[in-house]
Amino acid sequence: MTPEEFRAHGKQVVDWIADYLAGIEAHPVRSQSAPGDVRAALPAHPPERGEPFEAVLADLDRVVLPGITHWQHPSFFAYFPANASGPAILGDLLSSGLGVQGMVWATSPACTELETVVVDWLAELLGLPAHFTFAEGSAGGGVIQDSASSAALVALLAALDRAGGGVPAAAGLSGRHTVYVSSQTHSAVEKAARITGIGAENVRIVDVDPHTLAMLPADLDAKIAADIAAGATPVLVCATVGTTGTTAVDPVADIGAVCRDRGLWLHVDAAYAGVAAVCPEMRWINDGVAEFADSYATNPHKWLLTNFDCTVLWVADRAPMVDALSILPEFLRNTATESGEVIDYRDWQISLGRRFRALKLWSAIRWYGAEGLRAHIRSGIALAAGFAGHVRADERFLLHEPHPFGLVCFRPLWTGLDVDAENAATLAMLERLNDSGALYLSHTKVSGRVLLRLAVGVPTTRREHLDAAWDRIREEYEGPA
Repeated sequence: MTPEEFRAHGKQVVDWIADYLAGIEAHPVRSQSAPGDVRAALPAHPPERGEPFEAVLADLDRVVLPGITHWQHPSFFAYFPANASGPAILGDLLSSGLGVQGMVWATSPACTELETVVVDWLAELLGLPAHFTFAEGSAGGGVIQDSASSAALVALLAALDRAGGGVPAAAGLSGRHTVYVSSQTHSAVEKAARITGIGAENVRIVDVDPHTLAMLPADLDAKIAADIAAGATPVLVCATVGTTGTTAVDPVADIGAVCRDRGLWLHVDAAYAGVAAVCPEMRWINDGVAEFADSYATNPHKWLLTNFDCTVLWVADRAPMVDALSILPEFLRNTATESGEVIDYRDWQISLGRRFRALKLWSAIRWYGAEGLRAHIRSGIALAAGFAGHVRADERFLLHEPHPFGLVCFRPLWTGLDVDAENAATLAMLERLNDSGALYLSHTKVSGRVLLRLAVGVPTTRREHLDAAWDRIREEYEGPA
């Protein structure tokens, strides 16, 4: 493809994306495809000769689009949002066009140094402590990962390195190590324990408050003490700010005090809710982070107008992470690395290769500014509060509280049914709603009961979309009027 051909087809692609976003409400929110439909519509063998790009675009409409669940649809409420904004999309296009492989500083200095600046910008916007930035005298810093799952794995590897004085990372685990989560913690931490060799059997589930679903520090301390008495080495605690199920918020300061006293690494998973701190009135979610957190992760690709994938991980001290992850083969040796004056982000992640992800976050922050980012977060919180008001006012539904962010959890009340039958009826109602194509919800389970989850955060969602969703939910309700 020549530059002129690229120019022509590139304009077609940008026009296609613009038309798609402008007309997205014409599509059913959840794909109506049955398993195998997309595969059956595609040729079984690759083409022998090249095809015109117009054929690709035609099949995009004919084959691909029917199999898409529309995450940017204003009535997409199923999962936490995956914001894709115009400036971030263009930033991603620029990254693809440059084709940078930014594994070390020398392979493109701008790829590394722009990232160090933009993660410092984000830390400032969120009110995070200066020791998480690359400020003079700081031992910490930030890095863009692909997801919060990778961030959790990197944090656990760093915690193991620190706990073992560098030995576990270099020579494999020696003895039994334990990790602490709650029943509400994301499954990524258990997966990280499996990957590192700790094993799922050494992941401890700490009790939660039955009302708030927040981790109980007293039970955490008791479990750590029991493991120490049994000869284990406790390594890491994961506190969550905005759990996946219900956006519960763990008491980071109290958990951090336990970690400090017991010598454990505290990782704060704020994947969804952390970006809410761009609003000063939401800075309470940072309580305890500055004093106690060893690592902190949040996802601009969820709720901060930056398309997937873009997780930012900050560490208070980068040395254990770099020690755990640094391997320097001969082909990567270069003068800048050996000078010790540069950041080589290959030592801050699992993989060697890395894309120029910073461009899309940089583009989004510059386009919207702090003011625009705050307006987006505040809109989502306000819309969710309005929907919660509908639920609270209808005696046929029960609202799960608290709900401080953009997620509302609730359940229909069924008369004369036991818990299993209630759950079955709620799940059947959920399927009818999602099959309608008018909206898309998901579910969670609290105290054995199924709750419906409605997450607000798509940039184009307005109050009328929430009102229409509530009308549809009430229509599908099969209980007493």
